[in-house]
Amino acid sequence: MVSAAPENIVQVRGLVNRFGAQTVHDGLDLDIRRGEILGVVGGSGSGKSVLLRSIVGLRQPTAGSVKVFGEPLAELPPARRSALERRMGVLFQRGALFSSLTVAENVALPLVEHAGLPRVEAERLARLKIALAGLPAEAGDKLPASLSGGMVKRAALARSLALDPDLLFLDEPTAGLDPIGAAAFDRLIRTLRDALGLTVFLVTHDLDTLYAICDRVAVLAGRKVLAVDRLEVVERVDDPWVQEYFQGPRGRAAAGAAQRTDREV
Repeated sequence: MVSAAPENIVQVRGLVNRFGAQTVHDGLDLDIRRGEILGVVGGSGSGKSVLLRSIVGLRQPTAGSVKVFGEPLAELPPARRSALERRMGVLFQRGALFSSLTVAENVALPLVEHAGLPRVEAERLARLKIALAGLPAEAGDKLPASLSGGMVKRAALARSLALDPDLLFLDEPTAGLDPIGAAAFDRLIRTLRDALGLTVFLVTHDLDTLYAICDRVAVLAGRKVLAVDRLEVVERVDDPWVQEYFQGPRGRAAAGAAQRTDREV
């Protein structure tokens, strides 16, 4: 029996992003498959976060098209666009939590503003999301400034899950975390993907994350997607940056750690 081709729930075609005279993307194509964890890597200035913002609708591209769930987000009427945006959750690199609100209030905010829930019901659901993100119950009553870096990441993750999204975008989710905290966060993302049926778009520099949880990896270089495939294929691409990134000392260490983990499992 021939297996069905994977469903692409995001299709990026001919994407162009310019900032004045600087062109960040020029004819970039990329698909995101339902249910996968797609890791996105590239050198500084390759436009990883700009690509994320273009897909979720936070930046209007200079040219090209982005379809999410089969629909062109930028061309939709406001009500339909808002409905699609509620199916996407975003964790920004620095968390982007409101400093004057408690964690529970931060997580409840999308439920009040976008789902129209009463505040009491929204905060009850928010505490469920906080638990889902692996935070203790008492964290809900704390302000972001009183949390550790790892707890801030998990609080921001809880908020990104508030509206039960189908598609989750993570921008450098393990940046600034110690190796133990980063590994725990990786395991959490994989568990949530499996339990909730999420599709995950993950911008990262963390080689351990790529080897631990990503189904495919996309490399941005030369204003386009240089390669996108399974990690064992991408790491053999004949390109100087790819070889330095994956075959350098840190890349070899991450690959070795992943192999040891596989043998232990």
